[in-house]
Amino acid sequence: MKICVLTRRHMFWLFALFLTTSLASGQSDDLLTRIWTGEQQAQAKFTTACGTVTEVRTSRLMVKPLILHGKFCAEGTNRFMLEYFEPNPMRIRLNESYFNVTADGGKTQVMNIGGDIRRVQSSFIGPKSMENLKKDYNITTQENNLDFEMKLIPRSEYLRHRFNYLVVKLNKKDFLPRSLGVDGKSGVNSVFTFDITSVNIKLPEETFEVLKTK
Repeated sequence: MKICVLTRRHMFWLFALFLTTSLASGQSDDLLTRIWTGEQQAQAKFTTACGTVTEVRTSRLMVKPLILHGKFCAEGTNRFMLEYFEPNPMRIRLNESYFNVTADGGKTQVMNIGGDIRRVQSSFIGPKSMENLKKDYNITTQENNLDFEMKLIPRSEYLRHRFNYLVVKLNKKDFLPRSLGVDGKSGVNSVFTFDITSVNIKLPEETFEVLKTK
């Protein structure tokens, strides 16, 4: 089974960014302040993260959910690896501006998505991140037993025609991500649940090796 990689690529680099960047909002309530403070500390504390991932994909057109299992590693906000083992192998790499997807048959799609990456990073990183995030999303938050939950509904036209909303859950203990839900415009909803098994380890360069466009 093949998936539409080009239309789903934003989901994967959003996933990569959410693993290693801070979440904030222009709102000033106590819960957002707690999340912002905790995530700032986590961003400084954890430089790399690896673990396992399960994606549950649903759609009105699917008889039953599609469940994908794999592993991931992230380093900073520009280097990311996701590899699915089942039901069909697929390998995804992000290194700086270059994005590679290797799916059925072993053919690799090579894309330069530096502009997309910089736009998303502007909402989550740097001195103007709070202002930019407020401009790009409407955000609601809640505190559960094990996690903090944030729902982000895009406001900007650039984002609205790509997905309906994102739901991020962060572990209350260390502010590392527990899951990321993406409700797509195509009618496909994906929830990524991850188990981070190692942090701050030195990763081999080949972990994020990519092909580059000429």
